Amino acid sequence: MSDNPVPPNLHVSRHPAVLHKLAILRDQQTEPKKFREVVRELSWLLGYEALADARLRPLRVRTPLAEVEAHELGDRIGLVPILRAGLGMVDAMLELMPTAQVWHLGLFRDERTLRPVEYYNKLPDSATVDLCLILDPMLATGGSATAAIDVLKRWGANRIKLINLIAAPEGVAAVSAAHPDVTIHCAALDRGLNDKGYILPGLGDAGDRQFGTGRRD
Repeated sequence: MSDNPVPPNLHVSRHPAVLHKLAILRDQQTEPKKFREVVRELSWLLGYEALADARLRPLRVRTPLAEVEAHELGDRIGLVPILRAGLGMVDAMLELMPTAQVWHLGLFRDERTLRPVEYYNKLPDSATVDLCLILDPMLATGGSATAAIDVLKRWGANRIKLINLIAAPEGVAAVSAAHPDVTIHCAALDRGLNDKGYILPGLGDAGDRQFGTGRRD
């Protein structure tokens, strides 16, 4: 983990269950099936933490014995997975919020420039949610995350959170500089990027490890 001060918009989970599952993801021996399962479990835990300040509406319900004051989720939630690696995080978030809307953004990183290129966007004409959760396992250079936030703000989103499994200081700094109002939730802040823009120690390519498409020697 970096020795640099942690910015106020970054929340790194220290929950024992999160740290346990993160170790499984990092292990190069973890097969795609198990990797996908743990991505789902870890996404659920991080999503749970990220929604701690979601707005509520009061309501009254009747138990078998009496009427009682209760609450329901007041925010309309939008899930925005970044294709393709973010797809593995969606089901867990829908377990937390079955009524959430899901909107997909396709961004890939140009390997020469390390800059994001948008190739897919199916957002409706105007924002239909109160809170957007961007789902992407890795926050590396921050280029894709910053581009996704730009797209959502142009769409009309006012409250945006970024949920990542692992973040690099470079990515956190880039997002924080461009969008200091966006909160970042992750399981680990790693030490930095290598010369190819991959997080160290990281866990490799999250998309390839989920879908079994990595190069095998």
